[in-house]
Amino acid sequence: MSDVVTLLQDLIRIPSPNPPGDTRAIAAFIADTLRRAGCVVSTPAPEAKPQAVNVLASIGQGTPVIMLHAHIDTVPIAEDEAQHWHVDPYAAVIEEGRVYGKGSVDDKAPLAAMMHTLLAAAAQPHTLRGTLLLVAAAEEETGGQLGTRWLAEAGHLPPCDFIVVGEQTHNHVATAHKGVMRAQVTTTGRSVHATSPDRGINAITAMAKVVLALEAYHRDLSRRVHPLVGVPTCNVGVIAGGSTANAVPDRCTVWLDRRMIPGEDPAVVQQELAAVVQAVDVAPAQVSVGGFQTSMWFDSGVNSALAQQFLACVGEELNAPPGPIGYLPGSDAKHLLTVMRGDMVIFGPGSYEVAHAFDEYVAIDELAATARILQTFIQRTLQNG
Repeated sequence: MSDVVTLLQDLIRIPSPNPPGDTRAIAAFIADTLRRAGCVVSTPAPEAKPQAVNVLASIGQGTPVIMLHAHIDTVPIAEDEAQHWHVDPYAAVIEEGRVYGKGSVDDKAPLAAMMHTLLAAAAQPHTLRGTLLLVAAAEEETGGQLGTRWLAEAGHLPPCDFIVVGEQTHNHVATAHKGVMRAQVTTTGRSVHATSPDRGINAITAMAKVVLALEAYHRDLSRRVHPLVGVPTCNVGVIAGGSTANAVPDRCTVWLDRRMIPGEDPAVVQQELAAVVQAVDVAPAQVSVGGFQTSMWFDSGVNSALAQQFLACVGEELNAPPGPIGYLPGSDAKHLLTVMRGDMVIFGPGSYEVAHAFDEYVAIDELAATARILQTFIQRTLQNG
């Protein structure tokens, strides 16, 4: 499996931070590598952001259609992060059985394993009985709107009988993740000089009551439990208000994060948040809630023959129960629901806990196991091996 490690190193050495989200260089490498192997390759990009290039590569034809999906953008290296790296984050250094580098685990390790699987299938095209499709998507780190979602809505993706979304699950099979609703709450008062504050209306004091109500709502949410991803949550993450200590603040705003478990209706969640906020007595101040932004949850079964075969391949490699488990971060799986005519799983080496941070790495033995699992799965399902 040394070739999959080399492939990962090549991918790491092509920076693809987002922002700015320019994936032209890494997309060209992926496209050239797979095109030379005999895959049918296209590189679509949205008109709204032409530098956000995606790669679609396929081998074979007909059904079943199996999609392997990974994203090619990474988070950027933060200013306070750079000083903590013990190696060049784009050098793809190997130390003690690990490959270090920005994007090494999120998401270039799954991508390397998937490319490796496509290359192996392309070496024996006459054995394929169906279609193997790789989607190397841009824009995941900024929500996927101009990446996977655009690909699906623009008709670039075919209906698929089984989808593997590459993320960090320690090679277990995840079938669910939470969704997110963001909102902002604003209280409005009246500013006066702090020497006589009772003449004014303190927006921060009003907001304090709202924050306590949101905390109580968060505690109440613990009664709802999803078997794989746990409970929904509500977190007040940012607060801003006032301009100086010697004036009564006339405005205060908080930004909150409401995590939704599979099955929750975003419209109902929005109504719940509005009801919690509006039930708080902040008079004579006023309160409003808005700015709702939603990122959907994902939930899938593993009932199809293809899903059961994938679970079997994982279980044999791990010599342990393969899942299903929940995946706590989000993924592009939510944008693939419209092209899913079978089951979909999230799967890949490593842990999301080392992603988005200094000294990001993936263990070589886990990466090799990912590649073996994917290749065995394709051999058994598309190559009758």
